[in-house]
Amino acid sequence: MPFDVARIRQAHPALAEGYAHFDGAAGTLVAEPVARAVAGVLGGAVSNRTTAFAPGRRALAIVDAARAAAGDLLGADPAGVVFGQSATALVYTVARGLAGTWAPGDNVVVTRLDHDANVRPWVQLASAMGVEVRWAAFDPATGALPVAAFEPLVDARTRVVAVTAASNAIGTVPDVPAIAALAHGFGAVVHVDGVHATAHLPVDVAALGADYYVTSAYKWSGPHLAACVAAPAQWERTAMLKLLPSSDAVPERFELGTPSFELLAGFTAAVDFLATLDDAGTPDDTGTLNDAGTLDGAGVLDGAASRPRRERVLRSMAAVHSYETRLFERLLDGLRSMPAVRVLPAPAGGCPTVSFRVAGEDPATTAARLGDQGICVFSGDYYAAEYFTAMGLRETGGAVRAGIYHYTTADEVDRLLAAL
Repeated sequence: MPFDVARIRQAHPALAEGYAHFDGAAGTLVAEPVARAVAGVLGGAVSNRTTAFAPGRRALAIVDAARAAAGDLLGADPAGVVFGQSATALVYTVARGLAGTWAPGDNVVVTRLDHDANVRPWVQLASAMGVEVRWAAFDPATGALPVAAFEPLVDARTRVVAVTAASNAIGTVPDVPAIAALAHGFGAVVHVDGVHATAHLPVDVAALGADYYVTSAYKWSGPHLAACVAAPAQWERTAMLKLLPSSDAVPERFELGTPSFELLAGFTAAVDFLATLDDAGTPDDTGTLNDAGTLDGAGVLDGAASRPRRERVLRSMAAVHSYETRLFERLLDGLRSMPAVRVLPAPAGGCPTVSFRVAGEDPATTAARLGDQGICVFSGDYYAAEYFTAMGLRETGGAVRAGIYHYTTADEVDRLLAAL
């Protein structure tokens, strides 16, 4: 059936303000069922976790529901889901946990294409431990990050290979399974930054070969909460400093302090919402907080719940990818038709994100002029510092970034092109 973008837009009330949002790579609008789930916890009887009384049991259920949701979104074991305030914080957690086993003579491999959150923690910990950093370079002419870039770098002393599942600057989707197979052949751990990819592609961490995979819910209509998934046995091998009374169990020992139950409920609601994107019907309006720690009916479409949520997520995200790809081609064709616009190269088949520059104009100026017309784009390096340094653009303002999300319309693409 056709992708029902009108229904999806209705579930994002902020779109009524009239802005054209091409800024999803920096953070998406929150879906209404997510806001309702957060408010439901804040307005309900939820205490800290305990089995002694119902509000405490409700808190336990909220945490369990969020772990199950992350498992269904990513194809991961819920017992290996660790939540944190941001993807950056979680990468530091993993890097610190692994670095204690490194020794001089070891090496870690990072890329020039990644967001700095999947670069700097490894570089800094490697420096602290006297470990070599090796750099996998992308092809500046195509934007590709080939497996061949890793082949001369990975060896028996490689401890970690850190790679993105999709570039947040130009959308490149590297062949992560092949990179992971190369790394695993030498016994290295593979850490995958899935922050950009999760919003646009069906994800299966096992198929990717990711030992760790990190995602942020605010990139896919959820709250500001991140999750890192790994096999429980992998977490067991990961060190963590913690308070004496707090649990030694996985995954709890990696979640310092009391979790944000309201954001965890929002995380679950966001996954539930993603699972509905290819369905017909109308959202259920009920929003009562139940003893399972979720909102009854939040974001669930009529007739959709008969299929397992994992199956629904995969179907929905495949539909999202198809819709976004078609719309992105419209945007790229329009940009490439303008002689004064330089589109930074990227391979076909990536995520729907493009970086460009307008001749004779600083990227920040371009973004501000578009912003004056109600069109939201970002400029700068978007924390893809190594990419823009390698392209010789970081010192001159980086570029302008525009991305398609599943609530973007063809009319909005035409609006952006006309404004340019």
